[in-house]
Amino acid sequence: MSETPKFTVIDRRKFKAEDEQENRQPAAPGPETPPELNTRPAGQGAQSAGPQLVANESRREAERGPSAAQAAGSGLEEEQELPPPPTAAESRQQKSAYDASSQRLEDLIRAQNPAMGALPSIGFEQLVQQFYVSAMIQMGAGAQEGQRPRVDILGARTTIDLLGVLADKTRGNLNEAEDRTLQTVLFELRMAFLELTSMITAQAMQPPPPPPPGKR
Repeated sequence: MSETPKFTVIDRRKFKAEDEQENRQPAAPGPETPPELNTRPAGQGAQSAGPQLVANESRREAERGPSAAQAAGSGLEEEQELPPPPTAAESRQQKSAYDASSQRLEDLIRAQNPAMGALPSIGFEQLVQQFYVSAMIQMGAGAQEGQRPRVDILGARTTIDLLGVLADKTRGNLNEAEDRTLQTVLFELRMAFLELTSMITAQAMQPPPPPPPGKR
């Protein structure tokens, strides 16, 4: 079983409201406590700066026993509730701010690269192409000549399955060109996956080579 890092959905609007309230009400003076940056004793190696992903939590829960893992899982489901959806006004305001920020970024890049043309608009075909490129790279495409391709077959299967979910959820909502592009890409990726898994299975079923003869 793959170890999936835990995550929590955070409602950023709540923290924004708290920040605005703190700005209106000055905090009472008190002793400042510096944040704890490193709790490891000296001599055990320096930790890299930045957030660290904890990916071994599920393994530790499994070591504690099935009852502890089930209790932790049920508690997680109870605590992890989605925040309320944004209102229409909040969505419009956020979209407007996002578009303005994207335009400033594009103007900055164009100022540093005057020969660069306008960036292409993002549409459904670009989304399908992103899935296609990711899956092909995971299946070993794009390796430089003379290098052994690196294959992430399980990652490729996940990417192809995600594209299949996209096809199911958008059925009946696409125009003819979009639907043809999606079905063609999904067909090609599944065919490439079948060929690759057939090669992997054939190699795994081959008998091991005989040991070299011993020297007399």
